[in-house]
Amino acid sequence: MNPLILSMITIALGFGTTLTFASSHWLLAWMGLEINTLAILPLMARHHHPRAVEASTKYFLTQAAGAATLLFANTTNGWITGQWTISEMAHPIPATLAMAALALKIGLAPTHVWLPEVLQGLDLSVGLVMSTWQKLAPFVLLSQLQTPDTTTMLILLGLLSTLVGGCGGLNQTQTRKILAYSSIAHLGWMVLMVQFLPRLGLLTLVIYCLLTTPAFLSLKANQATSVNKLALAWTKAPVLAACTPLVFLSLGGLPPLTGFMPKWLILHELTKQELTGLATLAALSALLSLYFYLRLSYAMAMTMPPNSLTSSPAWRLASTQATLPLATTTVAALGLLPVTPLVAVLFTS
Repeated sequence: MNPLILSMITIALGFGTTLTFASSHWLLAWMGLEINTLAILPLMARHHHPRAVEASTKYFLTQAAGAATLLFANTTNGWITGQWTISEMAHPIPATLAMAALALKIGLAPTHVWLPEVLQGLDLSVGLVMSTWQKLAPFVLLSQLQTPDTTTMLILLGLLSTLVGGCGGLNQTQTRKILAYSSIAHLGWMVLMVQFLPRLGLLTLVIYCLLTTPAFLSLKANQATSVNKLALAWTKAPVLAACTPLVFLSLGGLPPLTGFMPKWLILHELTKQELTGLATLAALSALLSLYFYLRLSYAMAMTMPPNSLTSSPAWRLASTQATLPLATTTVAALGLLPVTPLVAVLFTS
């Protein structure tokens, strides 16, 4: 892609998200979401492959349906209350419609069906953008819609997303689909916390982005689009092949890795809210996700391809990948658990 066009698309992505963050008016927030959607579509279809074009079409139709529903909810709220301010979504009908629209745009269950299919047709770098940056603006809007009328709906969406994300990834062999179901499960954890402690939900989103970035970058460096191809990783980058399984386990939430921090804080907060049953179900659903993370780790660290002799010197060749983002995010994904007390004081006080 032309560097000038790529720069313009990147600026548009940043501008759309920033506009949604900074706006208190529903129309401006909706405009920011649409700028984001239109900016990422050229990146999704840049390879002109039938799968990429199909994924771009599915993504556009899904986001258009969510945007239309959101605009209808905002118009209904303006008609009922006379207000277009985001914080004035007081009536239960437009609030429920707006929450359903944002759940569709972000990929929460049961409106999650489009996400694995779209992510499967994308390049890993574009899939990283869609799994991280594209979720920031809808999640911030979702965190501002917390009303007493929508608490039950948020809890149901969050619990269903954790269960669907855990069960959906069990029988997958494509790494992009596995990461898509991982995204759905993590979104469920965030939504469970957003009505009780929004700052902790935002922290979970930030840590999820921090963990998902090295996972996508390592898969891209190894060109591993399926579980079977992970066995070739040690022939290309032995150090990366040793660290990436730990990144997957961190995504699963195992101590002493960084991914354990948000899950522990969320379970602690749910227990403080006297929702012990909900916390138990969420913890059990995390075991489902942990299974396919263990599959990825096992395939990468403990299996060998049958014909590795011809490809074993590949790690001696100079890599053309940018290693600094991968190195810094990998270190962060593995070693930030000791700062949990400081994070707990900042986000839960």
